[in-house]
Amino acid sequence: MIFKFIHRNVIVDYIFIIIGAAIMGLGIGVFLVDAKVVPGGVSGLSMAVHYLTDGKLSVGLMVWIFNVPLYLWGLKELGKTFGVRTFFGFTFNSFFIDFFRGDIPGFSFVRLQDSQTIRDLMQHDFLFLVIIGAALLGVGLGIVFKFNATTAGSDIVAAIMQKRFGIKPGQAIMSIDFFVIALAGLIIDLKNLSPDRPALSLTLYALLLLLVSSRLVDVIIDGFDYARSVMIISEKHNAISTAIMNELSRGATAIKSRGLYKNIEREVIVTVVTLKELSRVISIINEIDPDAFVIINNVHEVLGEGFRRRI
Repeated sequence: MIFKFIHRNVIVDYIFIIIGAAIMGLGIGVFLVDAKVVPGGVSGLSMAVHYLTDGKLSVGLMVWIFNVPLYLWGLKELGKTFGVRTFFGFTFNSFFIDFFRGDIPGFSFVRLQDSQTIRDLMQHDFLFLVIIGAALLGVGLGIVFKFNATTAGSDIVAAIMQKRFGIKPGQAIMSIDFFVIALAGLIIDLKNLSPDRPALSLTLYALLLLLVSSRLVDVIIDGFDYARSVMIISEKHNAISTAIMNELSRGATAIKSRGLYKNIEREVIVTVVTLKELSRVISIINEIDPDAFVIINNVHEVLGEGFRRRI
């Protein structure tokens, strides 16, 4: 399809980011915290601190406190990549975690985790409780990502590790999540916070949580076609291709061509990106050459470095 640069309604974007953050907050605050099934990343680390302090420090507050220095670090290391939307995303995520748990002053009556439904699931269908929490976490995070925001945390650490040490983001996030889950499991075990279920069992539930939530993030972001090929015709093709390779760590191919209308020889840039990266590619092109001619096509499968094989 031929893509025309159309500025999306920013207000609508922020509304959906709030909705995604609320869904995430519901999944974490209501379904996962009291179940002691840790999702990894900053949310998991905040839950570990919550357990370590016997609930004196709320999860949402700790999520925000941990994210602020990471956000500032990301701004320093990565520039405007992590901008206002990221701050907006993790702030509302933090707020909704504590709001649904009744930890916001003046809203102590909310406490959805004490509802009869949640208690019944906790006692009689623990696996289903975890799956619901994972689904809410994955759907919420997917919505936040889809509208060009993040919830900071391990995303920023992974991006910086890629920039400084060349470590792939997926490997970095996996390592961080594993460390956080192991730490939380150790705290739960040492403090005997879950006498009904061994800490190792809760750790296995946490791994299931990661699998389900990450898969749902992909579904929300990717849909059925998880990548896009982008063909860029521009007089500033060198600058555009360099920006794509440097800012996204994606490869690009230059194809010799000749425009028949003006009979001008130039290079056409072709690259393949995920849907999550597509908006950034469009922003790069628009910043460098707003008059570029861009063709975007659905890609059902990509085989090669940087892309997962479709299942």
